[in-house]
Amino acid sequence: MGDADGTGGGGRRRRLLLVSTNYAPEHTGIGPYATQVAEHWAALGHETHVLAGMPHYPSWSVDPAYRGAWRRTELRGGVTVHRRRHTVPPRQTAVRRALFEGSVLAHQLAAPPRMARPDAVVAQLPSLAGGVVAARLAARWRVPFVPVVQDLMGAAAAQSGIEGGDRAAAAASRVEAYVLRRAALVGVIHETFTARVTALGVAPGRIRVVPNWSHVAAPSRPREETRRRLGWAPADTVVLHSGNMGLKQGLEVLVGAARLDPALRVVLMGDGNQREALGRLAADVPNLEFLPPAADADFPEVLAAADVLAVTQRASVLDMSVPSKLTSYFAAGRPVVASVADGGGTAEEVRRSGAGVLVPPEDPAALLAAVRGLAADPGAADALGAAGPRHVAAHLSRAAGLARYDALLEEVLDGVRVGTARTGVTGGGEGGPGGAAPDGAAPGGAASDGAASGGAAPGGAAPGGAGTGGAASGGAGGGRAWRAGVEGAER
Repeated sequence: MGDADGTGGGGRRRRLLLVSTNYAPEHTGIGPYATQVAEHWAALGHETHVLAGMPHYPSWSVDPAYRGAWRRTELRGGVTVHRRRHTVPPRQTAVRRALFEGSVLAHQLAAPPRMARPDAVVAQLPSLAGGVVAARLAARWRVPFVPVVQDLMGAAAAQSGIEGGDRAAAAASRVEAYVLRRAALVGVIHETFTARVTALGVAPGRIRVVPNWSHVAAPSRPREETRRRLGWAPADTVVLHSGNMGLKQGLEVLVGAARLDPALRVVLMGDGNQREALGRLAADVPNLEFLPPAADADFPEVLAAADVLAVTQRASVLDMSVPSKLTSYFAAGRPVVASVADGGGTAEEVRRSGAGVLVPPEDPAALLAAVRGLAADPGAADALGAAGPRHVAAHLSRAAGLARYDALLEEVLDGVRVGTARTGVTGGGEGGPGGAAPDGAAPGGAASDGAASGGAAPGGAAPGGAGTGGAASGGAGGGRAWRAGVEGAER
């Protein structure tokens, strides 16, 4: 989608619909990626629409500017955003998550966006409801459906520790299979997802790797200036975790590390449905502090001011997600300590970057030992930190990431033009959504504010070298467009 006139697709302007429950002004998690993709398409001249929920992540509380809103259509960054209200559960259980997904599904199917037939429908998963809505809308319009898997909800239900997750995992996997089998192509953000997606019934030749990218600027102010402002003394060893405080993060390991060493300063920055529980757990740990999410402009500076950036996951988390915070961590230029299961996508990304060390998950003593080792060897810590921005520049640039989305979409649309689109293009014959009411029509069901909800030994991680480039394409002409778009952007 990169022709001379800037519109791509052989010079033709497209009409595109992106379905993503998370969207700006959400500034962490999936929201920034969905926003940047949609605004990129709009900047290329495509008529771009987004079907989204009300902003609520990572606090799991509706943004004050949207409280009380039932439906809202707004123009943001050249993109028409259609929002639909849904439940926002402050605490995760399988039942509450099901209510969240059910309210998204009911309202978005009852009141899909008022727009002309698009050329393609793209969906950002993990929202199961959003995936179903996108698949059914694409089938109704008989246009290609392209989901991009950011998290696998079936695996998440089984691995994240959510109450009732074991019972929910099979149901979630069935819905994921329903959604993904109706896709023309399936994007995954990491190659470790491929086996799971294949097991759900998607042929390997229809899977493309579309990694996330670093969506924050490099830090620009002296670290010392930010540390003084935050009250961090020069002698403090500061370990910072930024982002969602959910079940799958297993942040108790950082509370444990802080309790083992009163001289260590542990900072949890962000929000999430486990924030209050962590506060209670750390009530007797004076060297652990909580910070609210940093403003976008200040975020890179706070990351760079820390001595160590921590990414943590429960031991059971293996192949369900790769934290989006890693791309920001790498850009900050500080060493990463990853308390995660070896063999999963997160461990692989840390190894690939050469920017951090791995420790066994849920082991406070191992995490503390790694932090102390870095504090005792500033040269090694700086070398690890310096590898992060190099990895971002080589493999995780925004231009390369957006080019992969363009190539994914163009591969599908090229197939439609030449009559070689796969059966998933029309949704496998699935019927369209019922009651396609325009904006402002009454929904089919009420949505009330209710409730739902996320080793290797220490040592230097060897750089992976290969980076996170796109997987080989299964289509002929489409594959050439894929490779040309990605390689051009990475150059």
